[in-house]
Amino acid sequence: MANLAALLKSEISRIARREVRTQTQAFKKASAHYRADIAALKRRVASLESALNKLARTSQRAQKPVEETESQSLRFRAGGFATLRKKLDLSAAEMGRLLGVSAQSVYHWESGKSRPRAGQLAAIAQVRKLGKREAAARLAQER
Repeated sequence: MANLAALLKSEISRIARREVRTQTQAFKKASAHYRADIAALKRRVASLESALNKLARTSQRAQKPVEETESQSLRFRAGGFATLRKKLDLSAAEMGRLLGVSAQSVYHWESGKSRPRAGQLAAIAQVRKLGKREAAARLAQER
């Protein structure tokens, strides 16, 4: 009798394990499928974010104000700037006051140690249009 009970118990547990295995295999397949779908969606989101960032950068370049694009076309040469200052008979401090910068900035620009920013290039372009008298008059107005 004990042998029959043990046999019955082992057969029940074997059938139960087989049923559990068939049930869990379906869940494992579904889980693997969901993980693959999630990974594909993550890759797609990453590529879409990358494309969005590229579009944002190109739209920022396209939407620059007209002043910035005009100032980018302005050229600057250290020697030409020094010649302009000498032509107007101005000291570096006076040229700096006309442009709204320090005399040290003017020296650095002339020596080629640094370059003026876009806004400063626009101011230099305005000063290029002045003559000696007009430059002196502007400096006198500022005082």
